[in-house]
Amino acid sequence: MRDPRISQLAKQLVHYSVGVKQGDNVLIEMIGGERELVKALIEEIYQAGGNPYVELQDRNIRRVIISSASKAHIEEWAAHDLERMNKMNGWIGIRASENASDLSGIPSDKMAQYEQLYTKPVHLERRVKHTNWVIARFPNDAMAQMAGMNTDAFEQFYFNVCNLDYAKMSKAMDPLSERMSRTDKVRIVGPGTDLSFSIKGIGNVKCDGKRNIPDGELYTAPVRDSVNGVITYNTPSVHLGVTYENICFRFENGKIVEATANDTERLNAVLDTDEGARYIGEFSLGFNPYILHPMKDTLFDEKIAGSLHFTPGQAYEEADNGNRSAVHWDLVLIQRPEYGGGEVWFDDELIRKDGLFVVPDLKGLNPDQLK
Repeated sequence: MRDPRISQLAKQLVHYSVGVKQGDNVLIEMIGGERELVKALIEEIYQAGGNPYVELQDRNIRRVIISSASKAHIEEWAAHDLERMNKMNGWIGIRASENASDLSGIPSDKMAQYEQLYTKPVHLERRVKHTNWVIARFPNDAMAQMAGMNTDAFEQFYFNVCNLDYAKMSKAMDPLSERMSRTDKVRIVGPGTDLSFSIKGIGNVKCDGKRNIPDGELYTAPVRDSVNGVITYNTPSVHLGVTYENICFRFENGKIVEATANDTERLNAVLDTDEGARYIGEFSLGFNPYILHPMKDTLFDEKIAGSLHFTPGQAYEEADNGNRSAVHWDLVLIQRPEYGGGEVWFDDELIRKDGLFVVPDLKGLNPDQLK
């Protein structure tokens, strides 16, 4: 008998997140061995009148292909998958890999080629901009280990996070969205961080379970050339199979002019993928009340209560500063006291201190109000 929590998650992904309608073509992309959720998604898509398509992916196999593929091969591969994506109205990505480092070991030039020739046209340009899409993780032993929890405890944590009342959270986001809409100058202060930029005229987007599960952030983007100062991220990040720690960027007029980390050489290779990779495409505040600590999984870490992320690379069309890149790398800074604290200022007004919103209209986004 299927776990009822899986059925509930499938319903949320199909009916709430993607909003499948009669006649919609929906691609389910599963990375990993989980199958019960795939079956439940297929059933829910049919129930909604849609047509499910399924791709089961193995990252170990993909690593071998990317490492040896020629430019012409990747272009042909991308053309094939782009033709399929052009026919999709919806896309549900499930990530259940047993090893977050499955793509490690790919030469950096090969990875950059894959990102530019495959990921950018198929996903960043087509799927992100022209389908109703959502990405979700699914709990397994590997994820529990990364979170430092036993599997049973992690599963309970996972379903608490993913079956949150996102409609309630969405309503609580409205005052923050309104503030962002009228804000010009943002300043972020904390250990190793003093950063200023403008968000004037960019717009913003509430992330309330429609694109990611788990969810709980509100994003905009800096005016492309307005970023100045330094930011030091305090969470590790796995990017294309490689774990980066202690990332620090120094900006001049929007551009990352200095970048250091535990692997500074590889970090700069990522930032040299194209011109846009050294500019920022997203600024977001995170506030999921159940996600408190990093687990080297971006989909969770970028939603951490009291966090923000400041993202090198591609801007989203919905909050567009014009930056274009094959890279979109969400790097997270947690500002709660146990992570060193910090402040967020909008137009010289302190709105969040040590991870908690301090102005009355935003206090509904603090953890005690969202649980």
